[in-house]
Amino acid sequence: MNVKLKKLKDQVIVITGASSGIGLVTARMAAEQGAKLVLAARSESALRQLTTELNQAGGRAVYVVADVRHQPDVQRIAQVARQEFGHFDTWINDAGVSIYGKLEEIPVKDMRQLFETNFWGLVYGSLEAAKHLRQRGGAIINVGSILSESTAILQSIYSASKHAVKSFTEGLRMELEMDEAPISVTLIKPAAIDTPYPLHAKNYMDREPQHAPPAYAPETVARAILHCCETPEREITVGGGGRMMTSMAALAPRLLDKFMENVFAKQEKSDRAPQPRRRNGLDHAAGQLQERGNYPGHTRETSLYTSATLNPLLTVALVGSGVALATSLLRKPTNGSDQPTA
Repeated sequence: MNVKLKKLKDQVIVITGASSGIGLVTARMAAEQGAKLVLAARSESALRQLTTELNQAGGRAVYVVADVRHQPDVQRIAQVARQEFGHFDTWINDAGVSIYGKLEEIPVKDMRQLFETNFWGLVYGSLEAAKHLRQRGGAIINVGSILSESTAILQSIYSASKHAVKSFTEGLRMELEMDEAPISVTLIKPAAIDTPYPLHAKNYMDREPQHAPPAYAPETVARAILHCCETPEREITVGGGGRMMTSMAALAPRLLDKFMENVFAKQEKSDRAPQPRRRNGLDHAAGQLQERGNYPGHTRETSLYTSATLNPLLTVALVGSGVALATSLLRKPTNGSDQPTA
């Protein structure tokens, strides 16, 4: 079925995990483009501050305090959207948490709790959205990771949850297509993104965590998400560095294993001693609005790879222009060298 999506300015968009990182940047960017928003997260103070900010700037946003681990909370998000706006057009599942550490040192209860948020919260949101959108059409956008395709050492349980997200998203897409439901289902796969992700992660390592390079700005992901609100896409990888990693996982898995063991594991550890009592997103809600984290290196503000993915016609045009230029240079006479010799 040919799925047609509305322009952002005509949409009502639900965003989970809206108080931090990618979700926060996406909310602000969507509001700037005229979308009406239903924002969900666990921290009421952060949500209240964000909705006030957006509404005072001329937008229209409401919030729902919700923990996506609990299905009734997710159902309430949909109920508020219908009560306030009559419907919603796009549902973005962005809520997520992480854990750093060796699998044998992480309590199983923490692993289960991570899956409750990253996987089951996304399942609850996707099913609620599908039920609402079957008749009117729209988009479901699930934020996975490049770790949906590979595994990051010392982030293994997070990687496992993102593998599950990918499989669920693909299964849901196929079933909706089989039923000819007018719903676009997209998987977004970011590389390392400079958000508070390491700061909010629960940590069982001997040093505080940090992103391994390269890291990209959260705006790169937000632009990809909002593109998919208007344009049906199967999946989008954000960050050329991430694309290289997923390609290595497919073509040279043992090489990637060795890279993870000998290089990546060291890059994930900062020079700061662990802070066992610091608040983490697994056990506590983020109390303040924060788009970016503490990445110590250079944050890449754009991704040429992702820009090319989102603008394939532009890419073709640029490649075509390059070929034409190269051809003309090859044909251009140089110092009469193309003249026949006597």
